Amino acid sequence: MTIQRHPNLWPPFTQIATTASPQRVTAGEGALLFREQGGPLIDAISSWWVTLHGHAHPVIAEAVADQARRLEQVIFADFTHEPAEQLAIRLSGITGLQRLFFSDNGSTAVEVALKIACQWWANRGQPRHQIVAFDGAYHGDTFGAMAVGERNLFSAPFEDKLFPVARVPWPSTWWNDSEVNTKEAASLQVLEAALETPTAAVILEPLLQGAGGMTIVRPEFLQEVEIRTKTSGALLIADEVLTGFGRCGDWFASRRAGIRPDLMALSKGLTGGCLPMGVTMASEAIFEAFIGKDPSLTLWHGHSFTANPLGCAAAVASITLLETNPAAFQNFEARHRPYLKRLDQHPRVERTRLVGTVAAFDLVVKGPAGYLNPAGPAIKRIAMEHGVFLRPLGQVIYLLPPLCISDAQLAQCYEAVGTALDQI
Repeated sequence: MTIQRHPNLWPPFTQIATTASPQRVTAGEGALLFREQGGPLIDAISSWWVTLHGHAHPVIAEAVADQARRLEQVIFADFTHEPAEQLAIRLSGITGLQRLFFSDNGSTAVEVALKIACQWWANRGQPRHQIVAFDGAYHGDTFGAMAVGERNLFSAPFEDKLFPVARVPWPSTWWNDSEVNTKEAASLQVLEAALETPTAAVILEPLLQGAGGMTIVRPEFLQEVEIRTKTSGALLIADEVLTGFGRCGDWFASRRAGIRPDLMALSKGLTGGCLPMGVTMASEAIFEAFIGKDPSLTLWHGHSFTANPLGCAAAVASITLLETNPAAFQNFEARHRPYLKRLDQHPRVERTRLVGTVAAFDLVVKGPAGYLNPAGPAIKRIAMEHGVFLRPLGQVIYLLPPLCISDAQLAQCYEAVGTALDQI
């Protein structure tokens, strides 16, 4: 099969010189992607974790089409519209945070949360500048989001332009981890020391760090982080761009972990993966600090497509689908577990972990672990030969399928992974 690379496109996270040309997709339906050449592929990672209900879901498609016939876009600084209002009501009810600020994607949702947190302190006449983040974090690729994320090859060219951040170890855990209590205690000790400096906000990905390697922490640890954060007066930001909308087995990972953040960044599954949109949720107490006759109190931030009506319509439809069938995400962990238990016995598998719709493990590899380890691309290639699309994070192999995946398709995913493990 020969595929020509398009002469005008610049794909993301791709080194053109060493990567095969992308394959053209002609359609998607449910968990399947249909290619111009080759058979259908099971989209086992929900197309970068966004396709919540599956591709081309008729309910979301009809909601977008209906909205497009009535209003496709309007400036949100001067006008409002029903889809935005309905989405705000729904999200406020589910998150417990009263105010919604629209942006375009996960990175900008995080940027807005950081700006709100810092300006909140300034508006109150008590400026605080320190941000605390966790080792291994990924919060996006805009400058503020890069600053609070793990510093690595992605951010290296911009290191001198990123603001300093206090770092705390992320005590990731897995099945049969005997060191988790020790790791958590050490992390909390570092956090306590960091919070001795007046801190504007602590930012974290609740329960699951995604791009950092699908690493998981326990709810008890996050509860202790919340206690220390709020005792210090700092705000708690939950980056739920990946973990929101059922991905971790509850509506939001924060809910499953039993914590109540002051600010929450949302994207990816927000619109069911249909259209780009970001949202930052904030408490009413935070919002009130931005209200007054002094123009300097204003949050001077916005986007051209803020509260795009099509995206709002898709998001409302997606939430309705989740409300109609919450068992789809509440029971997904049980669907993964028997397959993952069998894989856990494989000699090439270690650090097996599972939360909600996300199953992951590390490959036992030669050479340095990390994003550039060649074992991941080998697994990806073999899985595609068996009708399954994966995109490993270096030596980290994970499954994060859409909620609609059938039992037979899920079994095929695990069979493909098992075959790949035997062949590499």
